[in-house]
Amino acid sequence: MLHSVGCPHMAFRSLHVGGTNGKGSVAAMIAKILESAGHRVGLYTSPHLLDFAERIRISGQPVDDEVLAVGARRLRPLAEALGATFFETATALAFLCFAEEAVDFVVAEVGLGGRLDATNVLLPEVAAITNVAWDHSEYLGHSLSAIAGEKAGISKPGIPLVLGRLEPEAGRIVRDTAKRVGAPLFQLGYDAGVRRIRIQRDCTELDYVGPGSREAISLRCPLLGAHQAWNAGLAALAVQSLPARWSPAAAEIQAGISEVRWPGRLQVEQRGGRTWVLDVAHNLVGVDALAQGLTSLDLPTPVALVVAILGDKPWPEMLPPLMALAEVSVFTVAPSMPLERRWDAAGVAATISSYPVEVIEDFVAALDYAAQAARTIVVTGSHHTVGDAMRQLDIPVGLLCKSDVG
Repeated sequence: MLHSVGCPHMAFRSLHVGGTNGKGSVAAMIAKILESAGHRVGLYTSPHLLDFAERIRISGQPVDDEVLAVGARRLRPLAEALGATFFETATALAFLCFAEEAVDFVVAEVGLGGRLDATNVLLPEVAAITNVAWDHSEYLGHSLSAIAGEKAGISKPGIPLVLGRLEPEAGRIVRDTAKRVGAPLFQLGYDAGVRRIRIQRDCTELDYVGPGSREAISLRCPLLGAHQAWNAGLAALAVQSLPARWSPAAAEIQAGISEVRWPGRLQVEQRGGRTWVLDVAHNLVGVDALAQGLTSLDLPTPVALVVAILGDKPWPEMLPPLMALAEVSVFTVAPSMPLERRWDAAGVAATISSYPVEVIEDFVAALDYAAQAARTIVVTGSHHTVGDAMRQLDIPVGLLCKSDVG
């Protein structure tokens, strides 16, 4: 498809971000740092919360509707003739839009896995892997080693590969792969470090020490949680691994991290005299990060949990850490969830005896019930759940920070 429209994926420099959790946050941070350094930057992520155009952004804003429409018209006959998947078509469309809009850099998030992902057509300046954990095992393999091997498939000869925190087994596989293909390797915690993480109500503060340096850069990230401190460190390490002529200065890293916005990640909003916390946690690692984040914030009590999880996710393991933090849990169904993947909320509730659970399948009624029962409402379980809640509560995606508007 790409060759048929002039190889748009070769028209810009790129950074490629994979991993199980945090890759969207890291990609958004990298994009904002590069923007702070004066570059015109495209950001490709998935899935979206409210609108497809969120996936394809230029300088922080969804791509122009007309540019999107023109690209879609060019690609549709090719996609139909080749039997391309939705994600393959979306990826080709993103790269075509970025080329047409003459961006300097593209930061692309891997969709699924890495080795066989559509985004792996890129020949990036730097590749990054945030972490490796259990998810999508039906596609990636039934062992952590197999999953790590798929994630490591974005390594390429001579292209720096930067790593976040990895479990020992996964780390060994990724490092072995990088060595075999000839990818220079840099890992957070070894070649660069994160220190003095402080979680505030409105930001996460940390000190970052880059490769070959003893001086820390103080970073202030609007995204909440200790995991976001490590994501910020990985984003900084990624941009510092660029060729020297493109590597941002410390002040540009600070500015970019301070301005990043990535909705639906431990996002705290005030609506109707209630505190709403929205988080797209959809696997065990995401749930653990959310639970840790909730315990670090001084949230009004009582707390209600509104949750809708896709039926093919490990909900028996995901639910207890979150239910333990709430006075009441409401099991519901997000309207945008695909019918074939919706969980049986009542059936799941019947398996739980140690926590109070209400089953309200009507999503709006579930939100209303939680707002009546608690002062803080935590909405989680999937991108569908959070996106539908943002739509119902009239919470904008908010991709731009205030300084970007005007």
